[in-house]
Amino acid sequence: MTASISTDSVAPKAFGALALRGYRAYLLTFMLTMMADNIEHVISYWVVFQKFHSPALGGFAVVSHWLPFLAFSVAIGALNDRLDSRRLIQAGAVLFIVASAGWGYFFVTDTLQMWHAMVLLVIHGCAGVLWVTSSQMLLYDIVGPAALPSAVRLAATARYLGVLVGPGVGSVVMLTLGPTRGIFFNTVFYLPLLLWLIAAPYGRHFRGGSSAPKRAVRGFADIVQTIREVRTIPLLATMILLVGGASFFIGNSYQAQMPGFANDLGHGDPGTAYTMLLAADAAGALLAGIVLESRGGIFKMSPGAAAMLAMGWSAALFGFALVHTYALAIALLFLAGFFELSFSSMAQTLVQMHAPEATRGRVLGLYNMAAAGLRAFSGITVGLVGSIVSVHTSLAVAAGAFVSVSAILFARLRATTT
Repeated sequence: MTASISTDSVAPKAFGALALRGYRAYLLTFMLTMMADNIEHVISYWVVFQKFHSPALGGFAVVSHWLPFLAFSVAIGALNDRLDSRRLIQAGAVLFIVASAGWGYFFVTDTLQMWHAMVLLVIHGCAGVLWVTSSQMLLYDIVGPAALPSAVRLAATARYLGVLVGPGVGSVVMLTLGPTRGIFFNTVFYLPLLLWLIAAPYGRHFRGGSSAPKRAVRGFADIVQTIREVRTIPLLATMILLVGGASFFIGNSYQAQMPGFANDLGHGDPGTAYTMLLAADAAGALLAGIVLESRGGIFKMSPGAAAMLAMGWSAALFGFALVHTYALAIALLFLAGFFELSFSSMAQTLVQMHAPEATRGRVLGLYNMAAAGLRAFSGITVGLVGSIVSVHTSLAVAAGAFVSVSAILFARLRATTT
């Protein structure tokens, strides 16, 4: 299953976004923040598990990570339409630091209670939605539409690199400095982002031309109004439905079930098998980022291509859920990682490029509400259902359902363009 190959007469320059000085600074601070995010997870989750041994708290950690995206993404986007995106990103960085320092305080005083942990997890989740949505808004101002596909792909690749490297760095930090010193040390990784944005010459105040009219931030009414506006732009509506369906049905819930898959595949040491399965998914995504950038973009930038790549992702996961051969499972996860980065980065790029200037922040907020917020429900479609019928069956059904959703969206796109 392949997407259309680009036939543009002038191919995009390989790694084109890296030629922009501002983007290099953006990418470096993005990577450090993503790595710090994962380091905090490694240290805090380990200490919390040792202290409470509570599966319910582990489940709350997942919900608190994604629910703020569902509740606040559009509101944060609306703030970006009115305020300086740099300051909103800095507010997110400060909340990240508060969360890490908060864990450190309770580790030092040995006074951590379950409700303390829940509050810190919520703070961390709110920091994430401030950072992600506002960073996407600022990214468009830094690189412009021409370099946007390259910039989004590279940022997505950096995200997977942070997911791949962050836990390893977190383990080294925890083993070397201990959890208490390690969690305090982790705050340092947020400082480059915080400091660079003090005077970074990007954002609405540095745009040419007249500023877009400012619409009041109206909470839930903003979500309804933005949905109505997006429905009038088929490309935006389709891409948001596509990423929303991917998050709702599958999300990253299969990664949380990876120990069970590793055990069922029965290939040697379950711990090694588990690590290799996670690494295969991340490696596929990393290769996608490198290959797509080194070729300057090999897939045509179109909604149809994004839908086809999404079908490839869900088909690979459908196969992974049902196979019993370890080598084949590794190969399918590798393909899943490749397709996932390809379709998600393409969908985000299309949304950023076609969002109306006056409501770009709200549209990006709605995109993140769908792409990240709906992941809170994938724990039900794969995890909870899996506890009843087996995780293999639940993932296969969820992946099959998303293949159907992608196919329907693809057919609608074909119908509207013919």
